[in-house]
Amino acid sequence: MNPGESATQNIVGPLTGSAIFLVVSVPALRREGAEAEIPSGVKDTITGIEDLVKTVGFRIPRAHLSCTVGIGADAWHALHPDGAPAQLHPFREIIGDKHAARRTPGDLLFHIRADERDLAYEFERLLLAALGDEVVVEDEVSGFRYFDSRDLLGFVDGTANPLGADLPESALIGDEDPEFAGGSYVVVQKYLHDLAAWGKLSVEDQEAVIGRTKSDNVELPDAESGQQSHKTLATITDDQGVEHDIVRDNMPFATPGAGIHGTYFIGYSRSLEVIERMLERMFIGEPRGLHDRILDFSTAATGSTYFVPTPGALAAL
Repeated sequence: MNPGESATQNIVGPLTGSAIFLVVSVPALRREGAEAEIPSGVKDTITGIEDLVKTVGFRIPRAHLSCTVGIGADAWHALHPDGAPAQLHPFREIIGDKHAARRTPGDLLFHIRADERDLAYEFERLLLAALGDEVVVEDEVSGFRYFDSRDLLGFVDGTANPLGADLPESALIGDEDPEFAGGSYVVVQKYLHDLAAWGKLSVEDQEAVIGRTKSDNVELPDAESGQQSHKTLATITDDQGVEHDIVRDNMPFATPGAGIHGTYFIGYSRSLEVIERMLERMFIGEPRGLHDRILDFSTAATGSTYFVPTPGALAAL
């Protein structure tokens, strides 16, 4: 089944009105010796995730409930000791002169999407009940679509996403790693925004940071030298001039009463190296020291990496 048409492992599915990003760790993987393994209850839950999606999703079919399961390096080796995707490894920390992308705990990622918030909630509630006390929730973020897919900085997010046939080409592993073809690498980071500081910039200065106009989302020309915009630094081109895209499904999140405003970054890619190169350019700068100025207003609070197997491969684990 095409991942874009599945209720599970929905890598290239359309942006929904609501999403939950749930990251959990499995303490059993940290045990010493032969006892370090995935508990059977956790394994049964993730391999049978499609049945749970159907159980909840039938209530409101038009809400398009889906859940994509990402498996971290340690968990993958415990579940599939015979081999791993070529580029799978824990989140690679990137330390710049001023900002850092740090690794935070996470063995499993559940990317829950629906057009109805109550359906996403109900699915997460039942999922956590099934996982029980064999997991520890490391991070839980409820995201929402903000107007015309804007982030809380006021700019349209995800404009550079590939379209049509380019979607699977950018997001899904191919013949370069045939055993894991059809799967994907995914990186997640939770960014917290300083909206007060951002709001002190003029619209023109904000546009220079982002690389697009704020009102109508028109791309601005790249700087010929010196400081580059976020749009430019997040664009990865190889030595042959070929641009390598990723599929973003970012969502804003907020608790205004607590002063929390942010963007949950989630990027699916055929090659983990593409996302890592993008983060290097943002946090270190190109040239070094000219980091992405969006980081002066948005702090990366989390960072973790996973492999997303196809629906069939997940069920077969």
